[in-house]
Amino acid sequence: MELRVKRAYDTADPSDGFRVLVDRLWPRGVSTERAAIDLWAKDTTPSPELRREWHAAPDDEWGAYADRYRAELAHETAPALARLAEELRRHPIVTLVYAAHDERHNHAVVLEEALRGLLPG
Repeated sequence: MELRVKRAYDTADPSDGFRVLVDRLWPRGVSTERAAIDLWAKDTTPSPELRREWHAAPDDEWGAYADRYRAELAHETAPALARLAEELRRHPIVTLVYAAHDERHNHAVVLEEALRGLLPG
């Protein structure tokens, strides 16, 4: 199984396979047609409190944010993460879709890491 990450503002492509929106809020200005989302995994996103804090935090606090999100994924969000992994196992190619501007420092990167630990390589 191949797991990818892509911004919601990039053009959807059939080669993306099964597209999963991993944001709690729908990407601003992106139509449902353009997004071509197969599943919206709201339950695996950072908690509303963590999301708000992160948007207000300076960039150098990325590590602390990522650690807090990993803790959420390991505890309160763990059942939703397991359900998502079970769904993704059915698809040979999965693309996690997110709206953040920073391609390296965003929750989708942390979620991808967590899913890789649950999915076949």
